Amino acid sequence: MIASAKATRINLFSFGSPQMRAFHLTWMAFFVCFFAWFAIAPLMPVIKGEFGLTKDQIANINIAAVAVTIIVRLIIGPLCDKFGPRKAYTGLLLVGSIPVLGVAFAQNYETFLFFRLCIGAIGASFVITQYHTSVMFAPNVVGTANAAAAGWGNSGGGVTQTVMPLVLAAILSFGVEKAFGWRLSMLVPGVLMLVMAFLYWRYTQDCPEGNFQELRAQGIEITGGKGGGWASFKQACANYRVWLLFVTYGACFGVEIFIHNMAALYYVDKFELDLKTAGLAAGSFGLLALFARALGGIVSDRVAKAKGLDGRTLLLFALIVGEGLGLLWFASMDSVGMAIVAMITFGLFTHMACGATYALVPFIDRKALGGVAGIIGAGGNVGAVAAGFLMKGTGDAQQTLHILGICVTISAVCAIAVRFSSEHKSREEKLYQEALAARAAAQAAAPASAEPQAA
Repeated sequence: MIASAKATRINLFSFGSPQMRAFHLTWMAFFVCFFAWFAIAPLMPVIKGEFGLTKDQIANINIAAVAVTIIVRLIIGPLCDKFGPRKAYTGLLLVGSIPVLGVAFAQNYETFLFFRLCIGAIGASFVITQYHTSVMFAPNVVGTANAAAAGWGNSGGGVTQTVMPLVLAAILSFGVEKAFGWRLSMLVPGVLMLVMAFLYWRYTQDCPEGNFQELRAQGIEITGGKGGGWASFKQACANYRVWLLFVTYGACFGVEIFIHNMAALYYVDKFELDLKTAGLAAGSFGLLALFARALGGIVSDRVAKAKGLDGRTLLLFALIVGEGLGLLWFASMDSVGMAIVAMITFGLFTHMACGATYALVPFIDRKALGGVAGIIGAGGNVGAVAAGFLMKGTGDAQQTLHILGICVTISAVCAIAVRFSSEHKSREEKLYQEALAARAAAQAAAPASAEPQAA
């Protein structure tokens, strides 16, 4: 095993090191993917009218948007172990841009549903983002790095709720018909994905020491062992902690995805808001990711400093309970003002819980990181699909939200059930202290004029 060169600090305003280039480009790539993944959601009121969609068909579209992501997330984690995050991300961006651009050519419900299903594959970008930051940053800051990268990337879901209706409005101002205007709007996320694919391939590397292919050719063992792939997946499957976090991530990220899909239409149908206003209201939920998910990771790192791994699990438990109770509050609101306040409140807990979950992921099994990240990430989409089927079954958004609030609150038990052996905790504590020592040594050696550092 080669000596670790993981970063012990987050030099936020730097692109000079491989670690910080990976940090910035991976959250940017995830932002673009998340933007593209949900770019169609705020346009659904227009699309609903064009295709004459029923409630049942809209439910199918929302389910399709997240269903295929489950499979791709399970696959992409081991692929990161096998080929490295640089190749995995570049490939996903290139392939994923095809259905994003292709949905503009849909002429009926069936073809639209097919493209919406395919677009869901880019949701697997999250797993690569978490994988890449996990191999680049040391234990003392990895929770913050994971949560910040994912949170800033997740904010693409909020930005798209606000921006895409404005893009459509700008296109319509030139006299373009709505039926053609929403199709032209989808060129924006599709082209952004192609640009991001080039940048990721050109400016990142797999780990601090270089790219997996070259390192393995030198006989150097790296994350996931020499082969990675299927072996990583099998090893992760055998770890009960993975499945407990699979549930908790379904409870937080699954709810987040569900809200992204239905919020704009919910505000239009229930509170009779226009498309722009509904997009702004729905977008406020997603924009919480700019700081809330990072906050979950930061708090997890701070708690771990005093309480170790057990502190991380206790924090996750508390956040999911807060999310569940907040969701019940949101479900009971009948005025638009209080509904937005309630949504922002439970959204804060939701995003922080997502950050706290992936602050735990790097410590579950270092030798099967890709498998662990992929399975837990898939749990988020299982939660979103389950919520979609629940919505389809009840036929009522408010009732669905109420049931989800109860389920989320109960699922918090899984967080507190995650436990680590004394040997495991001792090993991780040693790595944590080594990271702190390396950080202190770097600070002592750094010139007084060193650039600002975030964590």
